[in-house]
Amino acid sequence: MVSDEELKQKKKSKKKEKKMKKKRKHEEITKIEKEKKNISTSTDKDDVSQVTPKSEKKRSKKDKKQKKDKSKKKDKKSKTSKQEKSPKKIEEENDANTTEELNEAKNVKAAPNDDDLKIVGGRIVSFSADVMEPEPASQEHSTTLLLFYQYIEPVLDEDGFQAILEHVQVAGEKHQVTGRMRTSYEGLNCTLTGSYDGVRGWCKDLRDYNNGAYFADTEFKLTDNLPSGQAFPTLHAFKVDELVNYGLSGIKAPSIHMSGEHLEPKDYDKKMKEKDTVIIDVRNHYEASIGRFQPPVNGAQYIDPMMRKSTEFPVWLDKPETKDMLRGKQVLMYCTGGVRCERASALLRTKMENEDDTKALGIKGVFQLQGGIDKYFRDFPEGGSWRGKNYTFDKRFSHAPPALEGMERVVKKKEKEGKEAPEKAGIEVMGKCEACHKPWDMFRGKRRCPTCGVPSLICKECYQLDKDKIKKLDRSVRCDLCVKEGIRSKHQVREKVGREMEAYETKLREIYGFQPTSKKSKPAQRMDAPRKKKSAPNPKKITKLFVKNLCAKEVDQLQLCELIPGITHIEWIMDRKTGNWYGSVFVEVATPEDASIAVGSLHKQKCHGRVLNV
Repeated sequence: MVSDEELKQKKKSKKKEKKMKKKRKHEEITKIEKEKKNISTSTDKDDVSQVTPKSEKKRSKKDKKQKKDKSKKKDKKSKTSKQEKSPKKIEEENDANTTEELNEAKNVKAAPNDDDLKIVGGRIVSFSADVMEPEPASQEHSTTLLLFYQYIEPVLDEDGFQAILEHVQVAGEKHQVTGRMRTSYEGLNCTLTGSYDGVRGWCKDLRDYNNGAYFADTEFKLTDNLPSGQAFPTLHAFKVDELVNYGLSGIKAPSIHMSGEHLEPKDYDKKMKEKDTVIIDVRNHYEASIGRFQPPVNGAQYIDPMMRKSTEFPVWLDKPETKDMLRGKQVLMYCTGGVRCERASALLRTKMENEDDTKALGIKGVFQLQGGIDKYFRDFPEGGSWRGKNYTFDKRFSHAPPALEGMERVVKKKEKEGKEAPEKAGIEVMGKCEACHKPWDMFRGKRRCPTCGVPSLICKECYQLDKDKIKKLDRSVRCDLCVKEGIRSKHQVREKVGREMEAYETKLREIYGFQPTSKKSKPAQRMDAPRKKKSAPNPKKITKLFVKNLCAKEVDQLQLCELIPGITHIEWIMDRKTGNWYGSVFVEVATPEDASIAVGSLHKQKCHGRVLNV
């Protein structure tokens, strides 16, 4: 039984608790009243002044208002009642919230954090792809992308190459890194994905390889918090003759020590504003069609070499019309990540030293963008002198300056919520659909130009019309370069390229004594029997294929791209003794679906009279 004294004590403690609650409530109300006087978006002052702690009814009304005010502070996006705020005030508050979100989107940091410097060391640039959440993200946005290249001179011998190849693959398995590695006796060119820690661990292992003899000064560029769907499924290491296929392997390759002066993005941007300057886009034309640098009116002259592939650059650089554009100028070069500019600028500087007609041009200097467009975006998150999007060879397909992408996400979010979005000051659309010619900048789908084989820029609506068989994408729908040059068949492309290459190599033979490597391509022959598109099972999501028994005399790069749509990389398997190609090749395709269709449609089919093994 409970005694009377205990009951009295309990009653006293309950009364005391009630008094304390009332006191805290009163202090809270008084505090909030003071805060509300200093906030322009507060409720009507007359209503506030009527609330006194003596009136329980008025206090309860006041409590409801206090709760609403608190919710406003925690979540500025919550809606207020029409009685409390006028439509004009609501609109002003929404505009203020949107401005704050847009300002957040612009706040992008490109510098490496302390962890990066401790883990990886050396030259490293990292930032978050999700500018609204720069910290390590959720599982949905947990992918880190790594871009880097490293030329090695003098080139590796066979033992040195095999040792590095084994190291990068073993380290890849250890840190669960996936992606593509172009490996060569002249170095590495890699696009990899993995976890935040995994990618950094892999970089550290590579940095320390052979006591830093090869990769101590390599610049790693990391992008964190990408969607998990943008990770590569497996790790593929390709052995290639060149890190970038310019057709300049072996003794033809200009020394990397001859490459242009490397300018950091801010210095490069200043140089673009100088007179008597040209800026050469070293990428393929289809990449430049959706985004490029746009120097100021009185600054550098932009030049697009109009290339379908990099092997056309040496020929373009040797044309009389190209030399006229370079005469007496400073020459700037840029590409996606910087690797293509290394050989391109070295080639120009080598010609300036050894070829009389190039010496006579009086070129005032050769410069290249350190880290390429990718690094420029990190230093100029709002775009700087860039317009449009940057084409990529990873699963992003393309990207824009991060602040502009962030602002575009804010706009889309507002539109999705049914709210009035601010005027779109985001990404300028530079490209056009090849079918309907409306503004478009997304390379999607598997279609390629039917005459030259480069990726087709087709809008969503035209793809759907083709799928529904309402308006087919026939052979008349070609890339803008084929349209401009009046090219209507693959034979015309091969004839044009073969003619130009033969003239160029004749000159090389006369000046440097190089032996010709080009051969005239024969017109393409169709497969012996028409094939239907079939898909083979691909549970491991493999994107690398081995193709055997191709006709070495008939098949070239254009025919191979026609045969297997979606090809992104090719490794021609050469005979070690003779150096000749006998019909076997490794190819990397864009998606596992492309690989499934290639195996299902081509395996055991005949091409040029030979049965293929895929």
